[in-house]
Amino acid sequence: MPNILKLNEISEVADREFPTGYVFSGDVQNPDGIMLRSFNMHEYPLNDELLAVARAGAGTNNIPIPACTEKGIVVFNTPGANANAVKELVLCELFLGGRKIVDAIEWVKTLKGTDGISKTVEKGKSKFVGHELSGKTLGVIGLGAIGVLVANTAADLGMHIVGYDPYLSVNAALHLDTRVEAVDLDTLLKKSDFITVHVPLTPSTDKMFNAEAFAKMKDGAVLVNNSRGELVDTNAVLTAIESGKLERYITDFPADQLIGVKNVICVPHLGASTPEAEDNCAAMAARELVDYIENGNITHSVNYPDVNAPRTSVCRVTVMHENVKEVISKISSIISGAGINIANLLDKSKGETAYMMLDLDDVPSEEILAKIAAMNSVSRVRLFR
Repeated sequence: MPNILKLNEISEVADREFPTGYVFSGDVQNPDGIMLRSFNMHEYPLNDELLAVARAGAGTNNIPIPACTEKGIVVFNTPGANANAVKELVLCELFLGGRKIVDAIEWVKTLKGTDGISKTVEKGKSKFVGHELSGKTLGVIGLGAIGVLVANTAADLGMHIVGYDPYLSVNAALHLDTRVEAVDLDTLLKKSDFITVHVPLTPSTDKMFNAEAFAKMKDGAVLVNNSRGELVDTNAVLTAIESGKLERYITDFPADQLIGVKNVICVPHLGASTPEAEDNCAAMAARELVDYIENGNITHSVNYPDVNAPRTSVCRVTVMHENVKEVISKISSIISGAGINIANLLDKSKGETAYMMLDLDDVPSEEILAKIAAMNSVSRVRLFR
């Protein structure tokens, strides 16, 4: 039975998702699957038996995705499993951005042991006047699982919501409140009193909040970043804070230059740090691994297309291949040439990679499978009975 290696402590909820006979432990050798959270896998050896890596969370920067793809290893994540936890932290940070609550609490601590605290508080509280959220414009960049929840809830708080996401999925669009106004990025930057960003770190989003972006924003805007620290140019954000262009910057990714800076609030990466979120991520990651190992189904992969279907035939063959011409026809010819009927065929691509799923009415021989595996564009072939 399959061996699953855990490289971090994982919620025990995951154990209940693995069928009887699976070994799920931190001591597994030559695993069939790996589950992790924050463990850095970039220098970790990828054994030949390894079929899949599942990240119990959304970000996959700690996983060597190109190396996994080259070896035909599927990398999963768990989008949406921690969305509610992150949403609640973002809402908290929006309130902290509008009201000078952190500064006020720190000031109150200095009053301990003094006389007449009540009078001092009443006299000094005027230094901490802030803004209400209701009636303000919130810009949400990235309308995935988290962004949609933030946008919808903020709308219920009375905020006007503008959203930007050039890759908005059909599913996200269906769940997005009709009060959310879709705009381009420049319009969002110009109109928003508050901005929250929910996009992955890619070459195109690296330092997307730079001096040029801050120049387009309203004076006194508040920026909330719970996605990745690298989305924001640290020097540019410090300049924007010092000039008053930004009233406050709140991030879940502390950096040495930011800690202790007035009007910068650094949260210690607490976005998904709730037992509920950890349970949800662990359970989803385990289900993804089991379905792929037992059925070849791919759901929520970051390096291969999602391809999944119920098992209805005698057997299933899956093929990982490059997204190049004539692969489908060549594989189909090999199968049909052996007198085997293809009951169902699915093939989808994602960038340079592709994944084929063939449900067959007869079990192909080892010779047939080896012939497919020998094709230059094929990286892995699996048979499911």
